[in-house]
Amino acid sequence: MRATVTISSRGVVTLPAKLRQALGLQADDHLIAEATPEGLLLRPAVTVPIELYTPARQREFDQAEAELAAQLGRKPAPKRRRARAAKR
Repeated sequence: MRATVTISSRGVVTLPAKLRQALGLQADDHLIAEATPEGLLLRPAVTVPIELYTPARQREFDQAEAELAAQLGRKPAPKRRRARAAKR
């Protein structure tokens, strides 16, 4: 399927509804824009949700690992370094 699109002054490209439907694209889907020797390539981006743990939840994990290590007769794993929280 081929479609002509226009870029607005703000850089917004609107894909025609038939093209979005044919590709299964929905509002707020992410696309990767890539410059190729043939021109511009747009392809769906795969996004993976991440889970951020509070320090209290991380301590719960550490405690559970220590308890499991004790039951298995192993040394507890060394304490992990905490990643800094991202500034927003």
